[in-house]
Amino acid sequence: MSPSDTAPPAEVGLREAFAFWLKLGFISFGGPAGQISIMHQELVERRRWISEQRFLHALNYCMVLPGPEAQQLATYIGWLMHRTWGGLVAGGLFVLPSLFILVALSWVYLAYGELPAVEGVLYGIKPAVTAIVVFAAWRIGSRALKNAWLWAIAVAAFVAIFALHTPFPLIVLAAGLLGHLGGRYRPDRFAVGGGHGQGAACLGPALIDDDTPTPAHARFSWPHATRVLAVFAVLWLVVLGALSLAFGWSAVLTQMGWFFTKAALLTFGGAYAVLPYVYQGAVEHYQWLTAPQMIDGLALGETTPGPLIMVVAFVGFVGGWTHAVFGPDALFAAGATAAAVVTFFTFLPSFLFILLGGPFIETTHGKLRFTAPLTGITAAVVGVIVNLAVFFAYHVLWPDGLAGRFEWASALIGAAAAVALFRFKVGVIPVVLMAGVLGLAWRLL
Repeated sequence: MSPSDTAPPAEVGLREAFAFWLKLGFISFGGPAGQISIMHQELVERRRWISEQRFLHALNYCMVLPGPEAQQLATYIGWLMHRTWGGLVAGGLFVLPSLFILVALSWVYLAYGELPAVEGVLYGIKPAVTAIVVFAAWRIGSRALKNAWLWAIAVAAFVAIFALHTPFPLIVLAAGLLGHLGGRYRPDRFAVGGGHGQGAACLGPALIDDDTPTPAHARFSWPHATRVLAVFAVLWLVVLGALSLAFGWSAVLTQMGWFFTKAALLTFGGAYAVLPYVYQGAVEHYQWLTAPQMIDGLALGETTPGPLIMVVAFVGFVGGWTHAVFGPDALFAAGATAAAVVTFFTFLPSFLFILLGGPFIETTHGKLRFTAPLTGITAAVVGVIVNLAVFFAYHVLWPDGLAGRFEWASALIGAAAAVALFRFKVGVIPVVLMAGVLGLAWRLL
């Protein structure tokens, strides 16, 4: 360890943090697993803004919340470092670049139809995203699965979701219960960092280290919790009420606000747990878009930075455009407004969960009876991430099912991306860009 690694890094101002969160918003590819891996590399390993134990403690909390866990984790760390404004900046910049990109891509999709060049780029990026998810599962699993007990929970979670199709909330509850029991009867196996060895210590002290006291703004108090809840309730009521007064309760924009509020609050397990609910409502009930359009939107969501659930912005854009909510001469304005409305109501609860629940979670740091269930949940989530990688690989390599053709070109691109990530430690952005170029070249050939 060099002398510079033995001292914590210098204090980080909000301006420097703003620059990092903006950069993260543009490079956060690979879905939640890839995004969490990027944050771990940048914040824990490279910049040492937060220790691994504090990072995992925050991650465990975000994993059990409804909504996008990677965006909530960014919000949590931003809030812990720079109070409420830090959380709003971190969480907002995690989403806004993706929103602007998806609005632009949705406009191209609807205005110009199918573009062979775009299809080729997406063809190459999809197997690369699969490799990124596998790499992220390996990185997180190598740190979280420190003994046979946690490995067993991860394997059981994979079997439960892959073979038995167990709902994600039940897996989380079961893993939390196992962690609780393990914390009582085998506390050495479920302590945060238990069996960790020297991996984290070699990183050097962090700005927010394991023993760093909780800052004053992150301490729980009932008056503060009441104020936060009241502010968010008023904000939600004002925006939804304004839409209802301006367009009517049954109008497209108002119903989008109401529907995606329910989607944000009532669905657990990340984007792939939310998508069936969104499909049922947006395609079958409200008919804001067609089933093929929903699949195309998912492909765009998988291959753009930001949370995968940002596919809801595509849903909103297509719905606003096809229903011409501002008239036939303002289709782009209608689509962009609908995308913004959907994004607002989808992510508003995520900020509430962090600003309201974060202070309580900080009071549980280092207390085994609270952290042991979360340790069990983290182990289970590793198994769920592996299932996500299998899901990606199946649909990328056998797009027409196992009886159909095997996409050997996708397999080669995915293998090349995996070698670049595992063997040569290439960054996510270069891998994605090169995969897109290879996919375009293959389509042109």
